[in-house]
Amino acid sequence: MAHTSEIRTGRHCIFALHVHLVFVAKYRRHVFSKAILDAMRPIFENVCHDFEASLAEFDGEDDHVHLLVNYPPKVALSALVNSLKGVSSRLLRKQYPTLVRRYWKGVLWSPSYFAASCGGAPLAIIKQYIENQRTPL
Repeated sequence: MAHTSEIRTGRHCIFALHVHLVFVAKYRRHVFSKAILDAMRPIFENVCHDFEASLAEFDGEDDHVHLLVNYPPKVALSALVNSLKGVSSRLLRKQYPTLVRRYWKGVLWSPSYFAASCGGAPLAIIKQYIENQRTPL
């Protein structure tokens, strides 16, 4: 797996795509302990691996988690998010039966999520670079 600062290559492209994801527990319930967060990391790493992505960073609090994922351009971000949330919910339910009481109707995660692209140069620098291209006469 590549480090977050490395540029990756595909068959027909060169890329460095990173996304910051935030998943919130349903109704912002305080359901996560350190042990549960520690159990989440390998789950998220395995799902990312299945998508040829890598989990660059992960941490959270008692009601939400943050992920930094390096992913290839062929991956639909919504599909990755759905898999991350679905698999983690299912496996955590099996691994921590006491957590099931904290779920709301069998649901761990809020249906919404936060996603922001990140990495590379600031937008102002990229805009300036594009503006300064030599337009043919």
